[in-house]
Amino acid sequence: MERTIDQAGKVVLRAAERDGIGTVWDRFEQQTPQCGFGEMGVCCRNCMQGPCRIDPFGEGASRGTCGATADTIVARNLARSIAAGTAAHAGHAKHLAHALLKWAEGKAPDYPVKDGAKLQSLAAKLGIDTDNKSTQELARAVAQAALADFSEKETPVAWAAVNVTQGRLEKFLKYGVIPTGIDAAISEVMHRTHYGVDADPINLLLGGVKCALADFAGCHMGTDLADVLFGTPQPVVSRANLGVLKQDAVNIALHGHNPVLSDVIAQMASEMNEEAVRAGASQGLNLVGICCTGNEVLSRHGIPSATHSVSQELALLTGAVDAMVVDYQCIMPSLGNLAECLHTRLITTMPIAKIPGAVHLEFKEETARKTAKEIVRLGIESYKNRGSKSVNIPPYEETSIAGFSTEAIVGALALLNKDDPLALLIDHIVNGNIQGVCLFAGCNNVRVTQDLNFVTMAKELARQNVLLLATGCGAGAFARHGLLTSAATNEYAGFGLKLVLTALGEAAGLGGPLPLVLHMGSCVDNSRAADVAVAVANKLGVDLDKLPVVASAPEATTEKAISIGTWAVAAGLPTHVGVVPPVIGSPAVTKVLTEDIRDFFGGYFIVDTDPVSSAAKLMEAIQARRKGLGL
Repeated sequence: MERTIDQAGKVVLRAAERDGIGTVWDRFEQQTPQCGFGEMGVCCRNCMQGPCRIDPFGEGASRGTCGATADTIVARNLARSIAAGTAAHAGHAKHLAHALLKWAEGKAPDYPVKDGAKLQSLAAKLGIDTDNKSTQELARAVAQAALADFSEKETPVAWAAVNVTQGRLEKFLKYGVIPTGIDAAISEVMHRTHYGVDADPINLLLGGVKCALADFAGCHMGTDLADVLFGTPQPVVSRANLGVLKQDAVNIALHGHNPVLSDVIAQMASEMNEEAVRAGASQGLNLVGICCTGNEVLSRHGIPSATHSVSQELALLTGAVDAMVVDYQCIMPSLGNLAECLHTRLITTMPIAKIPGAVHLEFKEETARKTAKEIVRLGIESYKNRGSKSVNIPPYEETSIAGFSTEAIVGALALLNKDDPLALLIDHIVNGNIQGVCLFAGCNNVRVTQDLNFVTMAKELARQNVLLLATGCGAGAFARHGLLTSAATNEYAGFGLKLVLTALGEAAGLGGPLPLVLHMGSCVDNSRAADVAVAVANKLGVDLDKLPVVASAPEATTEKAISIGTWAVAAGLPTHVGVVPPVIGSPAVTKVLTEDIRDFFGGYFIVDTDPVSSAAKLMEAIQARRKGLGL
């Protein structure tokens, strides 16, 4: 299998092979053949009488030691994955809530509110009285409301209840899946999947849906609070791929998922540029992004993205990265070993995410600028130690236009219809210029040729006039291959889609169409796409499961991808996964997820590893929804 379709990645991989340096692809090959029981989800380690494994072909054990069937084990494992994904997004959101509260209380002066209008609208949506309140008072009230959503209470989690249609909320209440506390939902899944608790696979799956809706709340909260603290993104032109690294600059990579530290470093870059020049770096300080922290600083500061997800090691292997600053999530432990072999300083900053071989600089909101300066200076010192060591920066980079927040998209529509922006989008869906909308999300997966599924599916759907949105490392895949550009729209979009994107782009002053794919931000920012769908559904007076809107994670990897996919299905969306999830050891659970769940929520999973047939199936789902609306 080809490892990646990214030309820059191929350059670095050839050099690594020549030098005998292993990467994630090599380690994956060393694990093969992988455990078939694990791949099918029929192994259990939830007590010390195991590990147990069920033979899905009926030739061995049909129950675990405790009596759990394959259906129970698969459902329990899936629910635990959802809980882990929810914990990751919720932890991100809680961190931002604490940062906002500390600023409101005067304890974190480096975090002033950047978007007061968003703070006002968010407070109003949450039912907080905004009259005669200062920005600090509103910030405190919103932060306290956010933190209250984590603990168990009698009412639904606010960020889950106020950000969906009324019909969707009623459906969640009907099936008992609306969470009443984010942390409580995670804790409940861990309890009910403990030895000897819940053995009913349907009940377990509904518990997973409940936890996934807590994940939706965490994602939305993380997006909202980041916008309040750091500003709501607007379209910005930048660059992407490994070519954004500079030979004669102090290259500092910002990696992970939380913008609390990286945004401060981004704000300070210009202040410290002269220090880098004095150290001998003629091109000064060069910040680049990796993964979703990269998406955050790209969307708000135009900082270029070097790479994402499965290819994160390749940035270090160029020999050009002087410091890599990480916060948490999706950071490979292998980076510590690579950094020790190179001049790169790997710097961990969070107490829950330390890596052997890294320098640890504890981050605290109260001293954010001080810590940021220390980090930048470590990068400058590391540059001095680069010496004559070879640098191999592949000459590949692409223009990328990012920053399409919900507000930015509505703002673009308003340029053509100020009084009723959404009417324009709806009109083009009705007349067929836009057949439907697809949100691309998720990671890259070493099992899949990197970026192949994303790029293939995007081109297939675009030529059939599907509006494409993207978040997370999926958005990074499109950036690396030049699909976040007007040129890509001209080359790949169908006639109707090109017509709409051109009208919007010219109205926005681009002198051409909007990009083929609209980059909406990091993986928590999937909530932005949900907001667009909810607004359209409310405008039409229908529920989400009636809209020609679909989702896809063509190269999914993490537990966060599982939790996101589950709430997308609960929201009523046909949701494609391009990697077979570990559930097929239970035909019953597989059937529920791909068929029966449709009767509950309207959404369902589509599992297909072929990108062309996957695009066709999503197109079928879009056409079925259009037919249901009489279009």
